[in-house]
Amino acid sequence: MDKEVYRGLEKVVDQKLEAALITVASVLGSTPRKPGAKMLVFADGTTVGTIGGGCGEAEGRREALNAIASYTSNIYHLNMTADMAQEEGMVCGGVMELFIDYLGARKSVEQTNLNKEFLSAISETAHPTSVTVIEALDKQLVGVKLFIKNTGEVFGQLGLEELSKIGQVSANQVCKSCQPQIICLDFELKHCVPSVTKAAYRLLIEPPTTIVQLLILGAGHIALPLATMAKIIGYEVTVVDDRPSFANSARFPTADTIICDDFERALETININPQTFVVIITRGHRYDKVCLKKVINQPASYIGMIGSRKRVKALLAELEEEGVPNKLLQKLYSPIGLKIGAETPEEIAICILAELIKVQRGA
Repeated sequence: MDKEVYRGLEKVVDQKLEAALITVASVLGSTPRKPGAKMLVFADGTTVGTIGGGCGEAEGRREALNAIASYTSNIYHLNMTADMAQEEGMVCGGVMELFIDYLGARKSVEQTNLNKEFLSAISETAHPTSVTVIEALDKQLVGVKLFIKNTGEVFGQLGLEELSKIGQVSANQVCKSCQPQIICLDFELKHCVPSVTKAAYRLLIEPPTTIVQLLILGAGHIALPLATMAKIIGYEVTVVDDRPSFANSARFPTADTIICDDFERALETININPQTFVVIITRGHRYDKVCLKKVINQPASYIGMIGSRKRVKALLAELEEEGVPNKLLQKLYSPIGLKIGAETPEEIAICILAELIKVQRGA
């Protein structure tokens, strides 16, 4: 969630203001913003955040004001037609499905308190995953939500016990993907395909962030193309190495963060969470071991390490002798990357990224 929108929501909760939060739930075709984008609309018409700008955003704002006036949460389909796109100078023409969530005095006390808890979880870096009912047979359930902290604690419920269970299971699966998803259920609460069976319930599941954090440990030859390619596909890239001649912005102009420090010390300062993918490609066995020992017990979605099977097997045996549980060591992806016959640093970077995408998408 953008800091601007987060602060706006805090203001709504603290001052008990009337407002509506627009979330892009899904998209079809070419659109200016992707699922998860948010805009907060206050009763006086002011906004924070954006769902794309132009006439489309103005239309979304109008519908949010209608939601505030009627004290209801609802779905609105924003058609970014070719005419509108041309008028705004945008290359788009798709449809954005907007979930407009009413926030204000008419919201139930339970849901208002839950929103407070959710904002607190964000400030505590508890990385909450939220589940919101955006369509239901009982209209009173629309807008009802629950969220799950990275500790596994569940707050709130979705009105029906079975619906809450499905939401929790789905949230754990979506959390690693870093992509919002909509779960469709039929009248018997079975998963369904809307084009085949009309959905009786739809749940919008939003992970803590839509950005994958790629932590590259080692700034050698493979790290160069890996950092560049990862940035192209939207990852937030951090590179760590203890050599000033390697860990610098001139060498890694596309990296978001470059840390030149001792690996162990650097890892003490980095927040590794379920949206973090860790790639260990240091210059030697000793440094690989230091890095792996520091990150293996962290909740990263992916931990991969370069090296031959023989070398990796020996390193894992050493760590197990030093007390690292075998169950944790089983999380390691090594040899790293998909087997595509890669040889050059660029090719190896591609096979690593391919494996990251495979894990991220749950393929």
